Amino acid sequence: MEYIYSAMLLHSAGKKITGENVKKVLTAAGVKADDAKIKALTASLEGVNIEDAIKTAAVPAAVAAVPAAATTGETAPAEGKSEEKKKEKKKEEEEVSEEEAAAGLGALFE
Repeated sequence: MEYIYSAMLLHSAGKKITGENVKKVLTAAGVKADDAKIKALTASLEGVNIEDAIKTAAVPAAVAAVPAAATTGETAPAEGKSEEKKKEKKKEEEEVSEEEAAAGLGALFE
């Protein structure tokens, strides 16, 4: 998992995801880097648009949130609180989206 996190960190920082850079991140985090895993990671990410992969992974989370609310028996909020509920729901969807994105990239290595 730390290998995927290192790639996401490099992507977030705008750095190129290379074997050398991944190894530097892992070493800085105190992880003993396995060259075979690094090669597998960089090879599987070659040609992948990470932003698109994150967005694609986020879509199932948003779709799954709707049935979950319906099964809990929630009723429609009062007009004054509806805006607050929308903000909370959007924040929850964003949090799940990040988790789903990480899980989606993790599926590349299973």
